[in-house]
Amino acid sequence: MKESGMETRRQFLRGAGASLLAAMPPLAFAKTTIGIGASTLTSLSDGNLVLPAGFFFDGLPKDELLPILRAHDVPTDQLVPPCNVTLLRDGTRTVLFDVGAGPGFMSSAGKLLDSLDAVDVAPEEVTHVVFTHAHPDHLWGVLDDFDDPVFTEAAYMIGQVEWDYWRNPETVNTIGDARASFAVGAARRLEAIADRITLITADQEILPGVAAVASYGHTPGHLSFEIRAGTEAVLVGGDAIGNHHVAFARPDWGSGADQDPALGAKTRQRLLDKLAQEQMTLIGFHLPGGGIGRVERQGDAYRFVTEEM
Repeated sequence: MKESGMETRRQFLRGAGASLLAAMPPLAFAKTTIGIGASTLTSLSDGNLVLPAGFFFDGLPKDELLPILRAHDVPTDQLVPPCNVTLLRDGTRTVLFDVGAGPGFMSSAGKLLDSLDAVDVAPEEVTHVVFTHAHPDHLWGVLDDFDDPVFTEAAYMIGQVEWDYWRNPETVNTIGDARASFAVGAARRLEAIADRITLITADQEILPGVAAVASYGHTPGHLSFEIRAGTEAVLVGGDAIGNHHVAFARPDWGSGADQDPALGAKTRQRLLDKLAQEQMTLIGFHLPGGGIGRVERQGDAYRFVTEEM
């Protein structure tokens, strides 16, 4: 199957994105920067996705879903989740957690290079790229329009389970038609950087002060990353907690955005409980306010709190 096998769907998504761009405010390329120990973490915008709401909400009980969406001013037809790429700088290393969508996925995304430029970081200054998982909006920005690596001096890291899954030639046949192009695109891009990639596992300290955290379900090998300096800690959560509304109000519900909805829900509940108990800062790839905030428990539910709220 060619990567363009889902071209009709992708044209729809691109067209929808283009139609909304004119009505959206200008992108704030560099988002909030926070300190942790001697390091800084900056959330960078890669733009946003434009997706049918049914991609997330199909199959959920409408009588319980609609009040949640209304409370958060979330539309019921189409969502435009932001894409937040995390940049870690410690004076020695310049680390990106994921690299955005690049030029080939959706016209409303792929803005990471502009965001890096806004904080005076050139692509060749990136020393490490760490992937939470290999979905298009996290991986495809690794190559440019000419299929050359963008981050020419970087070492790459990805989970062993994630690597094995996307490199397996059977994945394209088992992932389902809606995601078949994801499998083809991931395999091609991972092959392009195969000679410079290190495979990592959950609970491993992958860099000083940075540990991989198992957060499976969104994809088979999805990893989050805990960055710690003394008593301070930040969780780069990727897509393990994929939105600021239903994922917090009903973390037990399966999400259509997850490849394994049941496992994704268990992971989400475990992470939310940890974040709330420890009052650990979270950076979520698709959360508002640059994705940076804290988790508050509200009975059996949770709430995402940012500086903007």
